[in-house]
Amino acid sequence: MAEANASARLLVEGLALVRGGRLLCEGLGFTLGPGEALLLTGANGSGKTSLLRALAGLLEPAAGRIENPFATAFQGPEPALKLDERLADELAFWAALDGQGKAAIWAAAEALALTALLDLPVAYLSAGQRARASLARVLASGAVLWLLDEPTATLDSDSAARLEAAITQHLRSGGLLVAATHQPLGIAAPELRLGP
Repeated sequence: MAEANASARLLVEGLALVRGGRLLCEGLGFTLGPGEALLLTGANGSGKTSLLRALAGLLEPAAGRIENPFATAFQGPEPALKLDERLADELAFWAALDGQGKAAIWAAAEALALTALLDLPVAYLSAGQRARASLARVLASGAVLWLLDEPTATLDSDSAARLEAAITQHLRSGGLLVAATHQPLGIAAPELRLGP
């Protein structure tokens, strides 16, 4: 993981988000520092994914500001892995973009019980295995800030426990987490509810 400056903060101030001409939220604000997590909750369509995309720099806010000084990895609803490529090659591609090598890929695959699947094309993986592969991409990135969108939605209990362990280790080592979720992640973190 990239080193986090102990005084650095993720800052969200007066944020308003609009998608498809619809106001999702306004006046939103929070700060997050190394070792801290925030859970985004709310009904479907309340803006959780849009907020994660804004934090990742993929969506321009309608108002307010975001200061994100951290190397960031985003896990969205799609796994961002080519179906016809081997899982190992896809993880290696993304890790190389983040300046990471084989050790990071291997550690991420081990953490999420994917080592036996590395030689398979992504298309052969089940929905739960693809979700774990998408999360392994985040783990192997070396990013300080993890943005996770419904990370446990298709995971079985063992995989959810492995993710919980990875998140706990990430936070202990000074990483940050913002996760949109309808299900408990097994970590103590404040919740920010979006929508009515």
